Amino acid sequence: MSSHDTSPLSSPRGTAMQRFVAVLHGNPTIIPLSVLILGLIVFSLVVGSRFFHPFNLSLVLQQVTIIGTIALAQTLIILTAGIDLSVGAITVLSSIAMGRIAIDTGLPPELALAAGIGVGALCGALNGFFVTAIRLPPFIVTLGTWSIFNALVQLWSRGQTIRQQEIEAVAPILQWTGTAMQFGAARITIGSMLMLLLAAVLWYVLNRTAYGRHIYAVGDDPEAARLAGINTSRVLFSVYLIAGVICGLAGWLLIGRVGAVSPLGMMNANLDSITAVVISGTSLFGGRGSVVGTLIGALIVGFFRNGLALAGLDVLWQEFTIGFLIIIAVSIDQWLRRISN
Repeated sequence: MSSHDTSPLSSPRGTAMQRFVAVLHGNPTIIPLSVLILGLIVFSLVVGSRFFHPFNLSLVLQQVTIIGTIALAQTLIILTAGIDLSVGAITVLSSIAMGRIAIDTGLPPELALAAGIGVGALCGALNGFFVTAIRLPPFIVTLGTWSIFNALVQLWSRGQTIRQQEIEAVAPILQWTGTAMQFGAARITIGSMLMLLLAAVLWYVLNRTAYGRHIYAVGDDPEAARLAGINTSRVLFSVYLIAGVICGLAGWLLIGRVGAVSPLGMMNANLDSITAVVISGTSLFGGRGSVVGTLIGALIVGFFRNGLALAGLDVLWQEFTIGFLIIIAVSIDQWLRRISN
């Protein structure tokens, strides 16, 4: 290279920028983790000791458990460059299935629980079928099934809530995930522990197995993955199926969280799950992201809303802040893609 070449790539500054971008591209959780730490510091200064009180920290964890679990399902879909607008409806439908089967049929509550998770799996399989066999865009497919599943929720539930007392009398196992264990001033629910356990399993699958590498490959470049011998349709179908199972589990956590079975819950679950994934550094274009990042994204949403509420700000400012974070996260993702290419 000529000594007169002054291109950015040949300059020390250009090399430093390349290294910086490479680090961010290879470790997408750095930015959301930095945002989380900065937010914790700011809120601790504004709100005071209340913010870091163990009870408040455990409360935030409880509040993000269901959305965090649904976001794990959404992460798998977005890693393949898809999106699922039906995850919230699948979660509620699964919870309705558990409650109604337990109450109406008299089957053992364990079977009702398994059936509810099975309903989630069927919903995910339906999405996967339309995406892989009919080759429809995931956005269109899940927009349609969102309406279908919501209609099934109203039909199956008959628009009625199954009260907490009825669940306690017939199927207490459905409320088991809401059981809390005391650790000093903190209260950690079994549901929160199950979410963390699920995240650990998914992390292992994505980072330590060939199947996980196939998911990333399909999201990064499906044609290259196909030429490399990966059955892309099978991978995509399995991802939607697993996402449905996870949403079924989220339905169980939902019952444990509220104690009852309601057809009116989780109205914003789809957007909240996408928000947690996008803020986490997972690329909407597929092929880049992590389970750890998703948990950090869910915690960012939870802590920011909690901190703003403790600071006495209106709920509108909470939504404003989350929307601002989404735009910043997507902008950073686009910038990383342009620099990397």
